[in-house]
Amino acid sequence: MPDAPKLRVIPLGGLGEIGKNMLLLEYGDDMIAVDAGLMFPEEEMLGIDLVIPNVTYIEEKRSKFKAFFITHGHEDHTGGLPYILRRVQAPIYCTPLTNGLISVKLREHHLLDATDLRTILAGESVQVGVFRVEAFSVAHSVPDSVGYAIRTPVGTVIHTG
Repeated sequence: MPDAPKLRVIPLGGLGEIGKNMLLLEYGDDMIAVDAGLMFPEEEMLGIDLVIPNVTYIEEKRSKFKAFFITHGHEDHTGGLPYILRRVQAPIYCTPLTNGLISVKLREHHLLDATDLRTILAGESVQVGVFRVEAFSVAHSVPDSVGYAIRTPVGTVIHTG
């Protein structure tokens, strides 16, 4: 009898650092990302303008990747989108204010028309593959921020952003 799929929680950035926030959840044939941020370079990173998460893992498993869920509009959670979307495309779920901030950024990069931006409000949920993702309000320094309760076949993951 084959082993049951396991939930893989894969931080591509934002763990032990400030910025570049991006977390993957993978179960079976489905994968989603929470946030897609950037990091501003550190002092010793001469000649580097921005640092984005390495999305090679997503590219290698492209058929599994279903959606981005963005918690709020700060650059360390949204700033990587114009660069990541050139390599990996999927619907982006976010609140109305975050949608507006992302739209401006994608328009500047000539990506808005080719991007599937979807609005989710606190209290709403969507089913994406095996994941049931519910947005909930959180207090943060930018309005319209949410966390996500991500229901998986093996339990619920809470991401507060």
